[in-house]
Amino acid sequence: MVSRVDLHIHSTASDGRLSPPEVVAEAAEQGLAVIALTDHDTAEGVALALAAASAFPGLRVIPGVELSTDFAQGEAHILGYFIDDTHKELRTRLERMRDSRRERAREMIAKLRGLGIHIEWTRVQEIAGGGSIGRPHLARAMLEKGYIGSFREAFTGYIGRGGPAYAERRKMTPVAAVELILRADGLPVLAHPLFIDDWQAMIIELKGAGLVGIEAYYDGYTAREIDSLLVLAEKYGLIATGGSDFHGIDTGTETALGGVDVPMEAAERLVALAEQRALRSAITLSSEASPCKTGDRGYNR
Repeated sequence: MVSRVDLHIHSTASDGRLSPPEVVAEAAEQGLAVIALTDHDTAEGVALALAAASAFPGLRVIPGVELSTDFAQGEAHILGYFIDDTHKELRTRLERMRDSRRERAREMIAKLRGLGIHIEWTRVQEIAGGGSIGRPHLARAMLEKGYIGSFREAFTGYIGRGGPAYAERRKMTPVAAVELILRADGLPVLAHPLFIDDWQAMIIELKGAGLVGIEAYYDGYTAREIDSLLVLAEKYGLIATGGSDFHGIDTGTETALGGVDVPMEAAERLVALAEQRALRSAITLSSEASPCKTGDRGYNR
């Protein structure tokens, strides 16, 4: 059964298979009511997705992003919902991260060559199609040339964190990511928290920085794990969100669009909080200057 809510989706703007308009059309065809486009370290697909949504009045598209961050014990990803994709500081930071992704991909290609795996930078660029380059693009190039038998093998054997061809890239801290999303008028949510060793401490720290939610519904989480996240969300006044983390690349193993059962309440609470903040911002602006029209960033889609 397909969920009617999916708040974690990737497109060709980063490392997904479907373009932003194709993601929207597929979601509408599957009967979803609310989705969020959350590409890795880029918001380049947001405008295209919102424009495409006008053809599907029964589908609300939330503009988003997924920021990659580093901390002492590893890596954490921060989702940003209802971001202003035109925000100057956000765009500048995302462009730097995009450049870093290109540099890292070149370094990993060189490391793979040292392991006897020869893939071409030009082919990786072709696979990325102008989007933000990520490890899945390298994996597809490896799969095309028969160096691996499955998409997942690229990560477990070569380019996963700690693998022989893995390379780091420039990232920000989780707290810095939360603060950046807030400055871009967005709502920060911790993605797949159970991937983090001391996830409870991380949630507490990020709550102090302005975190509004945690991804409690995610493929592979047990009922007990979901319950523990829901308890923590309730304790700290956080919204429990969820999504498929859809990329559409390895259909045999990855979660399908709408493949995680996310309650409608998760989307409703996000939308309500975004609208409250937009209203407060409009009131503040009108009290400081002459009345002005606030921008439409997907609230009524």
